[in-house]
Formats: sequence, structure tokens, C-alpha cells
Amino acid sequence: MSGYVDDHSGQVSVSVEEVVPTVSARRADAQRNRELILDAAREQLREPGELKLNAVAKACGIGQGTLYRHFPTREDLLVEVYRHDVEELVAAASDLVSTRSPVEALAGWFERVAAYARVKNHVFAAVEAATWRDLAAHSLGPIGEAVELLLAAGRAEGSIRADVEARDVIVLIGWLSRLDDTELDERGPRLLSVLLDGLRTPQG
Repeated sequence: MSGYVDDHSGQVSVSVEEVVPTVSARRADAQRNRELILDAAREQLREPGELKLNAVAKACGIGQGTLYRHFPTREDLLVEVYRHDVEELVAAASDLVSTRSPVEALAGWFERVAAYARVKNHVFAAVEAATWRDLAAHSLGPIGEAVELLLAAGRAEGSIRADVEARDVIVLIGWLSRLDDTELDERGPRLLSVLLDGLRTPQG
């Protein structure tokens, strides 16, 4: 039913069908803006220097007020980028295992780890210690499961060493977080390549 005028009261009545699409459209716009903000923030984190909220808003083509409604502080934005990247990193493991050989899957996953390490560094520098401990604690389990999935595929094929555990890999890739952005760009790919070589069996 569409809106109509009540002859007795002079008031306009609006149907539920008209209101729901409007609310849904607003929610869709809000979700789209949120995704734009996260993408822009991640892109800015690839460049040297700290994340600037006004630059993120400008890159998205939105007002700063809109950005602040989603993320009131720089810390809030960094934390959400980190959580989003962890989710993508974990999801990538199963995607890679299903489409590549085990060694190629690990190599592809390590490429994503380098980008994740950059975000992790910025978050670690920006948030309170308690916040970081909470983030790290919640991400360790899912990341460990992703690593185990990748290693298990290689063990089954015989291309990855049977004596290596997921925790071993997590400890080693954790060293990337000790590098600044410049060193991460220069040394990150080489270090991950060395790690991959160390995981492979002679026939792998």
C-alpha cells in the first residue's frame, strides 16, 4: 500500500513497504561507506607515515563527519582494519589450498602475511597495551588454524616437513612485526622466501 491522505484528519499515512526500502537503502549506504573507509585506510597504510583520518575521508570522497560516525578515533579504525585483515588472511588459506599446490599455497599465503604485518605494526604502535593483548589473543587461534591447514596439505603430499608445527611458523612470521615499513618492503619477501625454503622437504 502506498501513502495516502486520511480525509478525516488530513494526515498522510505511509505504508511499511515504503519505509523498509528507505531504511535498507540507508543501511546499504552505511555499509558501503564503511567498506570504502577500510579499503582507503589499508591503502594509506602501504605508504610511509602514520594513518591520517582526514586523508582517509578525502580518499573515500566522504565528509569527516561520516568517517567519525563509523570510527570515532584513529585507534578504532586501525583496530577494525586489523580485524578485517585477520579474517581475510584466515579465509585465504582455504581458498589457496583448494586452488594451488601446497607449496604454492603457502607462498601465496606468505605474500598476504607481509601486508598483514604492516597493518599489525601500525596497530601495535597506536593502541593501548591491553587492547593489543586482546586483539592478539583473539587472532592467534584462527591464524594458527589457517597455518595448520596449509601445512597439513603439504605434509600429506610430502612437500612440507612433517616435524614443523603451526606454532613454529607463527613464531617465525612474528619477527616481521619487528621490522619498520622500509625494512618490511626490502626484507619481508626475502625472509618469507627463506622460511618457505626451510619448510620444504628435499623432494618438495
